[in-house]
Amino acid sequence: TMLRNTQDSYGLIAIALHWLVALAVFSLFGLGLWMTGLDYYDPWYHRAPEIHKALGVLLCLVLVARLVWRWINPRPRPEPTLSALERRASSLAHALLYGLLFGVMAAGYLISTADERPIDVFGLFAVPATLTGLPEQADRAGDVHLALAIAVLVLAGVHVLGALKHHFIDRDRTLLRMLGRSGPRTTPPRSSSASSTWVTAGSTGASTTSPAPSATRKRTLGRRRSRSSSRPRAWTATTPNATSTCVGPTSWT
Repeated sequence: TMLRNTQDSYGLIAIALHWLVALAVFSLFGLGLWMTGLDYYDPWYHRAPEIHKALGVLLCLVLVARLVWRWINPRPRPEPTLSALERRASSLAHALLYGLLFGVMAAGYLISTADERPIDVFGLFAVPATLTGLPEQADRAGDVHLALAIAVLVLAGVHVLGALKHHFIDRDRTLLRMLGRSGPRTTPPRSSSASSTWVTAGSTGASTTSPAPSATRKRTLGRRRSRSSSRPRAWTATTPNATSTCVGPTSWT
């Protein structure tokens, strides 16, 4: 697999960013739920929120990098098995997922900076508190943060189900491409009308074969043949002396 995307496959950078974001989202959600139940005297009571906030800042940077990469390196062509409705739904779901993620991080930023303290990112750098002093800032931002996080998790679950549907039901390459595995490009199934007639090419030309006639048509053709065979046939026989016409098996004129 190459670093950049192609028309038919994702590159290593797009694949790595996708799975990194997925891992970070589910990890942060689990960490957030776990740390809310910690006792004040638990050694992780202060440490867990610091890790949660630092990872949230890093996730925001990764999301920005992913959007930039997606802009300079467009996605591969959609699989031909996808309908127009599925393509529009996919684009809408991705846009909504990005919007919800940025909303979650914005609310988390308001929670973390409500006390006018910056966010320390593992000692590497700090994000300053630029918006403070709002009425009940931490509580209101906390409610929004939780609601948006649940929405992200639900939409991510729908995203996973859609990928599994493409893999096991549609049997296309949608999931395989994001796993870095390439294969033959899937083609949409042919309609039944197109498959009812097939063309066989011979050495001297091509012949078209239609479906076999039904049983009713066979019986009708059989009756016609039997009637035509029972009728007397007229034919002319030429002898050395004369020309005779025969009607029926024994009548001569």
